[in-house]
Amino acid sequence: MGLKVTLCLNIGLSRWSHRVKDVIKKVWKLLLLLTMGTLLGGCNLFGDDDDDDEFAGLSTEAQFYERALDQLNGQNFRGAISTYQALETRFPFGRFAAQAQIEIVFAYYQNDDTEAARAAADRFIRLHPDDDNIDYAYYMKGLSSFTDGGGIFSRFLPIDHTKRDPGRAQESFNDFAQLLALYPDSPYSGDARSRMIYLRNNLAEYEVHVAEYYVERRAYIAALRRAQYVVENFQETPAVADGVAIMVECYLRLGLNELADTSLALLRENYPEHASIGDDGGYIIRSEITNPSLLYTVTFGLVGDNAVDPPLAPTRRPSTSGSQQIINDQQDIDVEEEGRSFLDIITLGVLN
Repeated sequence: MGLKVTLCLNIGLSRWSHRVKDVIKKVWKLLLLLTMGTLLGGCNLFGDDDDDDEFAGLSTEAQFYERALDQLNGQNFRGAISTYQALETRFPFGRFAAQAQIEIVFAYYQNDDTEAARAAADRFIRLHPDDDNIDYAYYMKGLSSFTDGGGIFSRFLPIDHTKRDPGRAQESFNDFAQLLALYPDSPYSGDARSRMIYLRNNLAEYEVHVAEYYVERRAYIAALRRAQYVVENFQETPAVADGVAIMVECYLRLGLNELADTSLALLRENYPEHASIGDDGGYIIRSEITNPSLLYTVTFGLVGDNAVDPPLAPTRRPSTSGSQQIINDQQDIDVEEEGRSFLDIITLGVLN
């Protein structure tokens, strides 16, 4: 009996101790959560107090706008962006809301945040399609994607920007074209047109680089198509001359001499000083191609060779092209057919 009582007491104490431990754990968790909440509230991770301190003394929409304008004129573009955002948050339908939305585009652009500038310009166009500053929004949208290669690195490094991805250039060209189509009399149309000429020249030059790349890798059909695209779609650009020259070379390497002669005549007529035209008026075909070796590639050009010594293709033109040879052969067959006798024809050549 005494043993049973002792066992029951031990079991009861054990259960009680487990319950006490559970209660203590819950209390500690609650205290920990309260402590963390207090710390987070003191740290103010969301910056509400900082915003209140930054805009202390500003209560009206006009005061916010004047502060943002002063920061913008003082080259404090980060501060201007923050103030414009605060103005729109507090007064989304105020009389300065639209003006703040168009001026923040310029602030983003000056802060080198071009993607945000494009997004802000798009937003303004969507929200205020009839605003007096809508042409400026289109202009800033195109300007945000425009790059002229005039950065600090371009002054010291030989960087050819026409070999880079033309995506942003095409984007900027399309934005400026939309501005000219919708608002041809805009005060920004003159500058937009000049930038479009620059971008168009660069886009044409990029296509020429791609065509030359294909020529060096003996993909003559692909190179020919790129060159034809330049000649057909980028008239009056300096790259047209190179496009015609590439067409001549591709036709020669494909054995299409008649088309090569036509293209060469076009090149001589319009661009007589082109580097691919020799003193005798013939076409100077290249005799080696760029083909970097593995050693040249891994050493960044310090060791190894960057060109193939053997000719890329015959440097002398064949006497006739493949198509002309087929025509000549067919004419010989016709002459031979005309000389056959009637007996030879009905006996299938067994009797002559």
